[in-house]
Amino acid sequence: MIFIGIGANLSHPRWGPPRAICAAALRALGPGITVLRRARWYESAPVPVSDQPWYVNGLAEIATGLSPADLLARLLATEAGFGRARSVPNAARTLDLDVIAYGDLVSAPGESPILPHPRMHERLFVLLPLAELAPDWRHPRFGRGVHQLIDAVPPGDQVVRPVADDRAEDWRSGRPG
Repeated sequence: MIFIGIGANLSHPRWGPPRAICAAALRALGPGITVLRRARWYESAPVPVSDQPWYVNGLAEIATGLSPADLLARLLATEAGFGRARSVPNAARTLDLDVIAYGDLVSAPGESPILPHPRMHERLFVLLPLAELAPDWRHPRFGRGVHQLIDAVPPGDQVVRPVADDRAEDWRSGRPG
């Protein structure tokens, strides 16, 4: 199972608000990447806490023959195509795409991308959608299940909630579903 994280907290004049950007990004990943399914969208307060707008986050399971490094390169190119300008860490963004997990691969020190994602086990906006898609998933480095990882996040540490009208748009076509 290969999972990618999707997030945005800034609007874009062409693609609209963050949720529309996230759905459009799934359609724009290009050849060699097939989106198999996605979890519902979540709204989340910025981590670390800041005065930025809230994020829309999600997780998709994909199929690809691309290597982890080539997949990351494609995700970064997709971000750039959606107006992502990297400035300072944790800055607001039009689009954020991450390789969360690539099967059971664990990166060697210094290897890119770092697999599984180095902070995924600390982020409810990754863990909650992961639990929807793969409730039996186990972190290949820590050996802990996704629900154990969720329980380990300190209570009240992060504010994450499902988007109420999530299925109002079919992410495959961009049309109301």
